Amino acid sequence: MAVRVLVVDDSGFFRRRIVDILNADPSIEVVGSAVNGQEAVDQAARLRPDVITMDIEMPVMDGITAVRRIMARNPTPILMFSSLTTEGAKATLDALEAGAVDFLPKKFEDIARDQEQAKEVLRRRVKAVGRRRLSRPPSGPSPAPGAAASTSESRPPTPPPARNLPTATGTAVRSEGAAVRSERSSYDRKPVMINDFRVVLIGTSTGGPLALQKVLAELPAHFPLPLLLIQHMPASFTPAFAQRLDQLCRIRVKEAVDGDLLAPGLALLAPGGQQMVLESRAGQVRVKITDSEPDQHYRPCVDVTFNSAAAIFRGDALAIIMTGMGADGREGARLLKRCGSKIWAQDENSCVVYGMPAAVVEAGLADRVLPLSQIGRLLAEGS
Repeated sequence: MAVRVLVVDDSGFFRRRIVDILNADPSIEVVGSAVNGQEAVDQAARLRPDVITMDIEMPVMDGITAVRRIMARNPTPILMFSSLTTEGAKATLDALEAGAVDFLPKKFEDIARDQEQAKEVLRRRVKAVGRRRLSRPPSGPSPAPGAAASTSESRPPTPPPARNLPTATGTAVRSEGAAVRSERSSYDRKPVMINDFRVVLIGTSTGGPLALQKVLAELPAHFPLPLLLIQHMPASFTPAFAQRLDQLCRIRVKEAVDGDLLAPGLALLAPGGQQMVLESRAGQVRVKITDSEPDQHYRPCVDVTFNSAAAIFRGDALAIIMTGMGADGREGARLLKRCGSKIWAQDENSCVVYGMPAAVVEAGLADRVLPLSQIGRLLAEGS
């Protein structure tokens, strides 16, 4: 069954371009287009698409308002198109907070090195975020957004009724590839003792901004460990994102710069377009910001930071892989696990895209598999 898409943009040229790119894939079907936010709201209700691509600046009704109204009336995975500017970053973060699941640069040259690769990135992203709708039974009611089933260690029991467990956006999206088994809410049932660790590492991608916000907002100002955050995000977005997290959370959050010292209650966000690694100088652990190598697909890359953390912290790290496409973080988690560190993964039902956590779980690396609603709470309770 094809992923059904509604394309929303006030530019006729850009709208036709997106339609042509998506329709070139037989597993995608563009079922409609809209020129402003009000049309998008109306067509979302009438067409019930699996995915909506949405511009931000439009006449009659802007994209952010349209996202809020669609998510209130007909929750649908929404992929925003954004300009890579400071103002574009702020508007895109507003759209994600309103319920959009992900974003892509409006200039295709910012997506990939060549046009064909950029087109494929767009098609892959649309299919990844559209699978939630496709996984629903055609005749039954839609599942409650973000409802996370709890399971035991020994056998999968009947899931309890949905309890409004929050997801990064209110709309969960299933695994990128073949169906992945339902995950246990916890593999390791021992109480979490944060003082058993020296650092918390969190890797995220699609759906990560809101997921990180939910986790970090749970932490007390006196949280006893430093945190390192690796979110796939452009360079123009990470300063605004770090500032927003700092305003919303009791811990301190800042975009990492070269030479930053790790400190308790301080979360350092890897800067977009670069890599964040760790080094020990005179008994102190500092951040080193490096340029990305040409062959490094993710900038920043979770594996790069996790690998350097394994060399510094060995078995004293807690690494958490949350929602995102691909498998970034799996090999870094493997190295940390060999050193004796603990690995947590977000569960399938609360992920926007169950790609990165699925890669860790399927590799047998996860010590705990948790719904988003439990991750921050466990960290806070353990401190």
